[in-house]
Amino acid sequence: MALPEVVSREQWLAARRTLLDREKEMTRAHDALNADRRRLPMVRIEKDYTFEGPDGPVTLPDLFAGRPQLIVQHVMFGPDWDEVCSGCTGSIEEQSEGLLAHLGQRNTNFVLVSRAPYPKIAAKKAERGWGTPWYSSFGSDFNYDFHVSLDQDVAPIQFNYRDEDELRRTGAEWILEKPSEQPGVSCFLRDGEAVYHTYSTFGRGSEYLGGAYTMLDLTALGRQEEWEEPKGRVEKPGPSAPFFT
Repeated sequence: MALPEVVSREQWLAARRTLLDREKEMTRAHDALNADRRRLPMVRIEKDYTFEGPDGPVTLPDLFAGRPQLIVQHVMFGPDWDEVCSGCTGSIEEQSEGLLAHLGQRNTNFVLVSRAPYPKIAAKKAERGWGTPWYSSFGSDFNYDFHVSLDQDVAPIQFNYRDEDELRRTGAEWILEKPSEQPGVSCFLRDGEAVYHTYSTFGRGSEYLGGAYTMLDLTALGRQEEWEEPKGRVEKPGPSAPFFT
């Protein structure tokens, strides 16, 4: 096994400081990217989507649980599947009540959505002991409209913002070969009765899911702290964490 070079403490410190400069540059670039994500325009949701949950049918506005923001994790669990995608499983098992509570403190609800019928979801949730709210979109267009269920017989395929021709040109034609479920995250904003789609990410973009801050960075309102750009998104910013660049 090839190990790192062994050096003196002074040499290590010099190398670490050089790397720290690059890390700080990356942090500032990431903050700028997050600000541009919050500046994205949004699209009003005109279609009525119905989901199935533990208390029966619910609508997309219901998933907000009275909060202005909603994050949906599209979990790969198809109607005829016996098991949840292993990658999605790992992500779900990293979630905690503390994470959901912190998101709630920033007026953001978080739910899972899969196309499997709700009885299968309920059974799997009980088996795994998962506490995150999880809904079924079975029978609706939701998964197809947000491009995580791909089937050319149902809707033209678009994957990670590439249409069929672009997928073939980039060597991703495998995605066209048979119907499939894909991972993703979609964010929504509610203003009164109006619901807007603000952001979605797919493929490796969903690897970004982690702690509450990284999830809030995907949303239109962000972390809701005073130092964030653009200003004026929230009436009362949340308490700021120590911020060093």
